Amino acid sequence: IYIKKAEGFPSAQVSLCGRSHPWPAAAALPFKKGFKSISFALQGRLPGIKVKYLLVVWLGIFVGSWVAYMHYSSYSELCRGHVCRMIICDQYKKGIISGSTCKDLCEERSLLFQHCLSSSPSQQVYRGLWRDREVIIKCGIGEALRADSRPDSVPRRDVVLFDKPTRGTSMDEFKEMLLNFLKSKLGDQPSLPALVSRTITMADVNRDGKVSLAEAKSIWALLQLNEFLLMFSLHEKEHTAKLLGHCGDLYVTEKIPHTSLYGVDVPPFLQSLLPSIGHQLIHQWFAPAWPRRAKIAIGLLEFVEEIFHGTYGSFYICESSLRNVGYNDKYDFKMVNLHKVATEMTIRGFLKGRHCEQNGDCTYGRDCTATCDKLLKQCKSDMVQPNLAKVCGLLQDYLLYGAPLELKEELQKQLRTCMTLSGLASQMEVHHSLVLNNLKTLLWKKISNTKYS
Repeated sequence: IYIKKAEGFPSAQVSLCGRSHPWPAAAALPFKKGFKSISFALQGRLPGIKVKYLLVVWLGIFVGSWVAYMHYSSYSELCRGHVCRMIICDQYKKGIISGSTCKDLCEERSLLFQHCLSSSPSQQVYRGLWRDREVIIKCGIGEALRADSRPDSVPRRDVVLFDKPTRGTSMDEFKEMLLNFLKSKLGDQPSLPALVSRTITMADVNRDGKVSLAEAKSIWALLQLNEFLLMFSLHEKEHTAKLLGHCGDLYVTEKIPHTSLYGVDVPPFLQSLLPSIGHQLIHQWFAPAWPRRAKIAIGLLEFVEEIFHGTYGSFYICESSLRNVGYNDKYDFKMVNLHKVATEMTIRGFLKGRHCEQNGDCTYGRDCTATCDKLLKQCKSDMVQPNLAKVCGLLQDYLLYGAPLELKEELQKQLRTCMTLSGLASQMEVHHSLVLNNLKTLLWKKISNTKYS
């Protein structure tokens, strides 16, 4: 629409789609003034608006491209399920390995890789589907990839870790191999012969009462994996994920629905952007009801009790993090990640003869710190902080938020006492057990005989 005042005429002319129409002067004047004021305003602001708009668009494109690139790069680096399947199935078809899931993985394709959960290229972790059941699939491909620079190529037979036992090894020799290996990892425990028998039973996939060379190679490769060894050793405990099957050194476990104590964890790309108060608010919003948190906490305390002088020795939690612990749909505690748990023998081997200037030099993982003998400049084997103290530090905010008023003061007192525990747990076993049982009893009394128990 275009408006003008025709000279010598009392009214304005309105040109609409090429045709002129009369417009009363009284009506045209305010319209004309308003139109001019808007035009001047836009002309004054438009350059600034254009620059700001272009800057925002450019910034959005740059950030979006960077996020997409980083996501793609990290995904392609971390998520190599196709390589894992290729390696395992190649060995299976050659008759080198065996396992209860090999046929489903390589022939029937009923074991499916789905969502990638890997945090390391050498340790592939996937959420998957097996016979209409949601599972977790774990596979280590580090050695095979290091042996061949091309990640998508099938590794040669002679560079794969399935090299023991060798052909000609008798059943008695294999049992002796297993016993000596378990002693080196778990210590000389009286229960180890029973664990060897269970290993043989698991290796016998076809249940013919014999262990073939492929079956023996597979179970031997699995035992070299720290998490599998711990999961296998703690099989009688209800607080670790259940093993469902294996093929070579690939193994399948049950899926744990909630992989954080709070039910939800802050996504990795937001963790560095959000302040600590933001993390805290998100956790509080999504946390289960307090009685359910109490039940989960009791399960975590029971797990600490189970790995303290357990059937197969002592175990240490070397990273107390919300990412390593979770629970199922019934609010029963489950240990999500056993990679950060170490056997006593593993830590002793790490500390033996280790040079140090301070306690920090004697740290295995992130949290397993021993004392430093400053005269000898060598690490001792005594842990500065037992498992229970680490767990109570993890549970402090978790249990105090929303706790019943009549319980809060006593709960805070007991958690504070628990967090101050120090020294070698074996030298204060009575005190350790007393603190643990007092805390469990306090929580259990509050939720027992309710729907939450």
